[in-house]
Amino acid sequence: MDLDVGALKLLLLCLAALSAGFVDAIAGGGGLITLPALLTAGFPAHLALGTNKGQSVFGSGAALVRFARAGLVDKQLAKVAFPFGLMGAFGGAALVLLLRPEVLKPLVLVLLIAVAVFLAFRRTPPKREGVEPSPRPRAQAIGALIALVIGTYDGFFGPGTGTFLIVAFSSLLGHGLARASADAKVVNFASNLASMALFALKGVVLWKVALPMAAAQFTGAWLGAHVAVKGGDKLVRIVVLGVVAALVLKLGHDVWGNWTAA
Repeated sequence: MDLDVGALKLLLLCLAALSAGFVDAIAGGGGLITLPALLTAGFPAHLALGTNKGQSVFGSGAALVRFARAGLVDKQLAKVAFPFGLMGAFGGAALVLLLRPEVLKPLVLVLLIAVAVFLAFRRTPPKREGVEPSPRPRAQAIGALIALVIGTYDGFFGPGTGTFLIVAFSSLLGHGLARASADAKVVNFASNLASMALFALKGVVLWKVALPMAAAQFTGAWLGAHVAVKGGDKLVRIVVLGVVAALVLKLGHDVWGNWTAA
């Protein structure tokens, strides 16, 4: 399917992708910017979803590389988190055919509010130099479960995936928020890659838009990951709370609209 996109519209979409990449690298939630931007630009829903995944995979990949270069990615944990995230996303995409994603909105809304409370009152763990590997094999089993469950959620529905991953790695493995952001990008890249592959096979990625947006997303994500590395847990906490607030408002509006329309 093709769609006429003018130069000005493409430029605005690229600016949205740049901003989304920056925010997503730190706290997740980049789709809150790019998906509405694509829909506002006149993209049909399925084409907007496919094109969004086509460009966002480059952002999560860029952030992952930057975090890895900073020494924040636990390579042993990543070896199990990546494939389980990939499998989860494929499974989640298959679930879409059986169940409407809209049924998850009220549940996700409650979970996001719980996330905000957790982050607001959580004590910051002691700062450690580099990555101190978690005990094996317990950490790998927990990491694989996190990747599978949240990867499935991302393939099925998606909003808040990066934020849920950060909170899961932080709370269940005791990682600081900056390191948890790095762990999250491993799974996020895997789930984005799986989703992009499925959308591309269905022919619903508009590459003439996705690729310029991908370049902007890549740049924003690289800068965002750099800021997260330098800013540490305090900055990540602030940005995550901001993203959670935006997600709560967005999903709350959607749920309220569904109730009033019923």
